[in-house]
Amino acid sequence: MSHDPLTGAYGRDVKLMGAHEIRMRLGGISRQRVYAITSHRSFPAPIAELQQGNVWLAEDVERWVREHRPELADEE
Repeated sequence: MSHDPLTGAYGRDVKLMGAHEIRMRLGGISRQRVYAITSHRSFPAPIAELQQGNVWLAEDVERWVREHRPELADEE
C-alpha cells in the first residue's frame, strides 16, 4: 500500500487552506485581518507551520465559519 500525503487516516481526501484561501473564504478580507483572526484562541490551530505560512484543515475552518460567521456559512 503506497502512502499518499493528501489522504487521511480514513482514506479520505484532506483539503487544506492557507491564509489566502481563508481571506477569500471570509469575503476578501485583508491579510492583517486574517492574521488577527487566525491568531485568536477561538480559531482552530494550524495542522502545519510551513516556511510559506500556516495551513489549516478546511473542515476545521468551515466549522469555525459556521460557528463564528454564520452569515458566510452558505457561501461555500
